[in-house]
Amino acid sequence: MADWTETQITTKVSPRSVTDTVSRLTGILSAKGMKVFAVIDQSAEASRVGMQLRETTLVLSALDLPLRVLVWADDGQTKVTYYGPAALAARYDLSADLSAKLAGIDPLTDALVAPSAA
Repeated sequence: MADWTETQITTKVSPRSVTDTVSRLTGILSAKGMKVFAVIDQSAEASRVGMQLRETTLVLSALDLPLRVLVWADDGQTKVTYYGPAALAARYDLSADLSAKLAGIDPLTDALVAPSAA
């Protein structure tokens, strides 16, 4: 049986820093008319309570459900992680219409991590 992380979580590598990736993500979401509910700098929040956390920012946005996209630093790489649309659809028993709308996160994150045009 596959590990749950292999079947439910998608992680992509961004060529940008965490800060630049978050900025690009919020820009893409805004340009598409999607609501950004919150941008939470989790490393700053951890620091406030005396803990250390690698550079990690959580972006809460809406396609039709609030989606969470985690942008984080990992050994010199910036990674973008989220639950895959099929996993969310199965977990919440979503209709085919809503499931199809959630699938928009895959091309959106593909555009996010694509190298900038020269």
